Amino acid sequence: MSNIVFEAEGVDMPMLDRRMIGKWIEAVAGGFGKAVGTLTYIFCSDEKILEVNREFLKHDYYTDIITFDYSTRRRIAGDMFISLDTVRSNAELFNRVYDDELRRVIIHGVLHLLGVNDKGPGEREIMERHENEALKTLYGGRF
Repeated sequence: MSNIVFEAEGVDMPMLDRRMIGKWIEAVAGGFGKAVGTLTYIFCSDEKILEVNREFLKHDYYTDIITFDYSTRRRIAGDMFISLDTVRSNAELFNRVYDDELRRVIIHGVLHLLGVNDKGPGEREIMERHENEALKTLYGGRF
C-alpha cells in the first residue's frame, strides 16, 4: 500500500491534487512492475537543497531535486527534496508552465527510484523520454 507524504520546509506548500498525483505515481511505477511504498516529498528553498546537497552528497551546487532511495526489489520508497526556487527558475529558463515543471520534477524522482539514471552518456535523453511519457499519461496524451 502506498503512502505519499507532502511536506513544505521554509516555503509555501504548492497546490497539488494529491490523490491524482498519487494515482499517477502508482501507474508509472506499475508500468515498471513496481509497487509504491512510502514516498516523502519535501518542498524547500534553494538554500535548503544546497545544504542537503553539501551535507549528504558533498556537492556544492543548487539542483531541482535530490532523491534518497530506500526501495526494495518490488517496492519503491524514498525521500525527495524539491527546490521550488529551482523549479520556478527552470520553468522560466525552458519556457514551461510552473505546474508542468513541478510535475516533471515530481516524476523525475520516482523514475530515479525505478532505476532510471540521468548522469551517464545517453542517460539524460532516456530520462527525458520517460518523463515525457509519464506526463502524457497524466495529461491524457496532451503533453
